[in-house]
Amino acid sequence: MKKTSTPSSPPEVGVMLQKLRLKRGLTLDDLSRAAGVSKSMLSQIEREKANPTIAVAWRLANALGVGIEELLSSEAQEVEAIHILEPHETPTLPGSHAGYVLRILGPMELAGKYEWYELTLVPDGALVSNPHDPGTSEYLTLLHGALEVEVDGTKKKLKAGGTARYLADKSHAIRNVGKTEAKALLVVIHR
Repeated sequence: MKKTSTPSSPPEVGVMLQKLRLKRGLTLDDLSRAAGVSKSMLSQIEREKANPTIAVAWRLANALGVGIEELLSSEAQEVEAIHILEPHETPTLPGSHAGYVLRILGPMELAGKYEWYELTLVPDGALVSNPHDPGTSEYLTLLHGALEVEVDGTKKKLKAGGTARYLADKSHAIRNVGKTEAKALLVVIHR
């Protein structure tokens, strides 16, 4: 009889799910529709806040075009000593309608835990956000331009080189109040 070894911890389904979803260029909405799984459930799974049932894992694997064993795989991939992302490979969230571009600088496997972005705002552009999960905080460092940060009705202006630190579990907004483009680094830490 062949003896099989069992892993000492369950697979990180969320990390693999997010990796497969992003590799295919799918948003949470896209995968939600394709798999018949709610967007909020997908978000919880990707953040390792929930584990999918076998039926949900099967639907997700089918929607992604992989076998369920790949989704549940806990095999570590070989890591290269240095991995370079070319500028065109950096995922970008265009908010053209609101006058911003958000480049995702952090690795996708940390999304929902630690995230960092390059934020570019045109004059009068704004990144307006609903409250994030309780305990989430943001750190915004202005590289150039003029920004105003608003959190729960309180507004403060930020000068180039300055950093705004604020709770992001309340409604918040970042606005370009200058006459030229503004660029900043934004770090989001989820608790």
